[in-house]
Amino acid sequence: MRDGGGDHARRGAAAGVAPLDFFTVVDTQRALRRFRPEPVPDAAVRRILSAATRAPSARGAEPWFFVVVRETATRAAIATRYRGAWEAGERVTAATDADRDLRGRPHYARMMRAARELAADLAAAPVLIVCCLDHRQLGPIAGPDGTLLSPVAAYASILPAVQNLLLAARALGLGTTLTTLHKSFEHDVKALLDVPAAVEVVAIVPLGHPADRFGPTRRKPVAEVAFRERWGKPFVADGGGGA
Repeated sequence: MRDGGGDHARRGAAAGVAPLDFFTVVDTQRALRRFRPEPVPDAAVRRILSAATRAPSARGAEPWFFVVVRETATRAAIATRYRGAWEAGERVTAATDADRDLRGRPHYARMMRAARELAADLAAAPVLIVCCLDHRQLGPIAGPDGTLLSPVAAYASILPAVQNLLLAARALGLGTTLTTLHKSFEHDVKALLDVPAAVEVVAIVPLGHPADRFGPTRRKPVAEVAFRERWGKPFVADGGGGA
């Protein structure tokens, strides 16, 4: 079997960054919402999108499409609507105390500050990658009118591609975060970008050189979230390690 490691190294070099070890990427990739103004080369965007398209999809249909938005006016138009959606969401969250289960956690205040800054000026990200799912390519997963009959299978055909995109960006030293606030103004986004009616905008990913630093990320230990054979029976790795 041919080893593709050399090809991957050359592609990383073409984007201007030496590739990182996979587990370094995974352990340090996190949502970054503040960006420096310098442009992102097309070679880097192309490499990131190529990684996205290596993801699996139901029936192998590859029903994903990506719109790369660089134009200042278009980013600004999306950003204005994004800010409105964020402000509406903040009002609902405050009125209902919706985040009461998370508000006391150490990460919460910092995360919300960064999310608020992103909402205030989404257009500061030099690139927006609009991640789309074509319902016409879902076969029996969608009905004749495009209605999703199995949403789990449908989104399993686009979200792994989005995760690949996020990880590939991290590997090249670029920051991203997955956003879905656009769902409250998806019609406007589709009109701005000429997205067909049967195509759903699933996520918008801002991309740029991060103003903040990468990980390491802090997450619950595996011992708290994984079970062996039955729910509630702790997963303890061979040798007794439970980290």
